[in-house]
Amino acid sequence: MQTSHERPALKPRDPGLDFDESVPRHWFGGNALATHIANGVNLLFPAGERFFVRSVHHYLDKLDDPELRAQVKGFFAQEGRHARTHERFFERLEEQGYEIQPFLRIYEKIAYGVLEPAFPPAFRLSVTAAAEHFTAIMAENALRERFLDRAHPALRDLLFWHAAEEIEHRAVAFDVLGKVAPSYALRVAGMALAASTLAAFWIAGTLVLLDQDRRRGDVDLRAELRKLREHPIGQRVFVRGIKSYLRRDFHPLEAEIDGLARQWLEAKGMA
Repeated sequence: MQTSHERPALKPRDPGLDFDESVPRHWFGGNALATHIANGVNLLFPAGERFFVRSVHHYLDKLDDPELRAQVKGFFAQEGRHARTHERFFERLEEQGYEIQPFLRIYEKIAYGVLEPAFPPAFRLSVTAAAEHFTAIMAENALRERFLDRAHPALRDLLFWHAAEEIEHRAVAFDVLGKVAPSYALRVAGMALAASTLAAFWIAGTLVLLDQDRRRGDVDLRAELRKLREHPIGQRVFVRGIKSYLRRDFHPLEAEIDGLARQWLEAKGMA
């Protein structure tokens, strides 16, 4: 599906966040499961976003459209800042006593030490385009439903800022894929790997953190696992994302969600 939707100029922004001692262990309304579902995906972001940048950068010299090249460079800048800011939050997690480095080493070894070099550049780009679709859906959910209003202000602003910029650049990797490898089969294959690895690593990160709370006596792990199985995120992110992405005429900009990002950025003086 081609769209004449106006693409915003992409610029990196500094949200000026401070993850100090005021951020509690269970910063999402005091709820351990909600906190660690969010923390679990946060653990994936820095290395994942650097993978997205590598995948798109591989094709930068093949792009002759000046507007798309400008979008790509803005995408690089935004994703780089996201990665660095989330890593600053990792420091707070470690100060709170969470051991995250063993998980990060295993995740990064499997995802980027084994899987990434096993596939050709076009396939890696297709995985990136699909993963960006999932992040855009998560961003829309957060900004539209405002469930993050229950979070600590620093984490709320981290995730809303990240969400707004994900919405802004949601079409970049998809458009590059359409220019350099416009294959529906490739797009579907990339979605299959993106969905399975995102789900697996996200669940694993969440469980690692919940188990550390269990060892401290903070949670009943069995009770939290029952709640995790019943959590609607699978339907609201993965099922929804796969169904829309598999349409042959799909394009990320068909979703009219730019106003959600613009409204939050304007309220924060970052538009």
